[in-house]
Amino acid sequence: MNSRFRPAPVAIGALLGLSLAACGDMARLPPAATEGANPTLPPPTRTLLPTVNVAPAKGWPQDATPQAAAGVRVNAFARGLDHPRWLLALPNGDVLVAESNAPERPEQGKGIKAKFVRFFMKRAGAGVPSANRITLLRDADGDGVAEERHVFAEGLNSPFGMALVGSSLYVANTDAVVRFDYAPGALRAQGSPQPVTDLPGGPLNHHWTKNIIANRDGTRLYATVGSNSNVAENGMDKEEGRAAIWEVDLSSGNKRLFATGLRNPNGMAWDPSTGVLWTVVNERDELGSDLVPDYLTSVTDGGFYGWPYSYFGQHVDERVKPARPDLVASAKTPEYALGNHVAPLGLASSAGSRLPAPFGGDGMFIGEHGSWNRRPHSGYKVVFVPFRDGRPSGAPVDVLTGFLGSGGEAFGRPVGVTIDARGALLVADDVGNAVWRVSSP
Repeated sequence: MNSRFRPAPVAIGALLGLSLAACGDMARLPPAATEGANPTLPPPTRTLLPTVNVAPAKGWPQDATPQAAAGVRVNAFARGLDHPRWLLALPNGDVLVAESNAPERPEQGKGIKAKFVRFFMKRAGAGVPSANRITLLRDADGDGVAEERHVFAEGLNSPFGMALVGSSLYVANTDAVVRFDYAPGALRAQGSPQPVTDLPGGPLNHHWTKNIIANRDGTRLYATVGSNSNVAENGMDKEEGRAAIWEVDLSSGNKRLFATGLRNPNGMAWDPSTGVLWTVVNERDELGSDLVPDYLTSVTDGGFYGWPYSYFGQHVDERVKPARPDLVASAKTPEYALGNHVAPLGLASSAGSRLPAPFGGDGMFIGEHGSWNRRPHSGYKVVFVPFRDGRPSGAPVDVLTGFLGSGGEAFGRPVGVTIDARGALLVADDVGNAVWRVSSP
């Protein structure tokens, strides 16, 4: 047990109470009913204490790997990393990995419930200090394994998203976007990071990860910022500029809110056939194991997606006071549910993929980090959602599974996904401390 948090006897009793409460809430819906354009949305299940079903972080046994779908194979592109969260494949074949975890958040751990949540998140592998660096991986001989590893940038502040625009590499820290000069083949960023724009952070910073993606002509960035709470229980004043995607003008650094009401958006990708921006969103907790489905959705300029007042369109969350029926009436319904509490983080278009069918067609790869607020577990895998005519079409297809052991322990948890320069799929695994590579046999 981490020495910084030793529950007193009363806390231990409460933890047992949490476990007992969790036993009373079991998902009844089959996974297929929680996926797609029209998921089943039963009445909320409210319990005295939330369902807590954490998969303890264990790490992979020696030489073990996730299980690849039929028709593809998986190998370790790199092992022994320090909480790898996000990936950027560079045009010359190098790969940048953000090794990162939550920053210091002095307001995050206040209150007994927050301490319990922090305890369980550490058990899930989220309690390690942040390495605060970006590492460059190089597979010089083309065998699918990175034999070179270099510290590209360090001393960052919980870095996550990265985007290359011309000779500029942009990095999303937890509180700001910064820029480095980049030259193809460089093993290390030159100079200090230059500020581009601030992002909402602060001493609470509940959802700390910030992701970025550039538009096609490289004039703007889009930045995700998650909420500062589950359902605004800390007050809407703490949510200013959050639960949103921002648009950043790179010529000036000015920004504006592009889309709002997105509880915790992370991965973003452009659909190559339509030029539409898509994102995956972690929805709210504590309404039971059968609510609320996380989702994949297109992002509309000026669109409002419901949080915190409603979910999956106009389904009102009665916990949020005061209500805002005016905003609920305008809430957009996401195109595609991914399942309850699967925690989607990574998102990558299949453009450039050389994987065989069904993974080589139009679609999106999604890294599902996995549940803590559901019984049984959900997520903990990488899936592919096929697209047709610029929209999701058909059920999600498993790409990588086997991240959970038979005893419910987590060997790994997938996060960022990207297509590398040779058309393989790379997957960051922050509990397994590895980057996996999925390729054709």
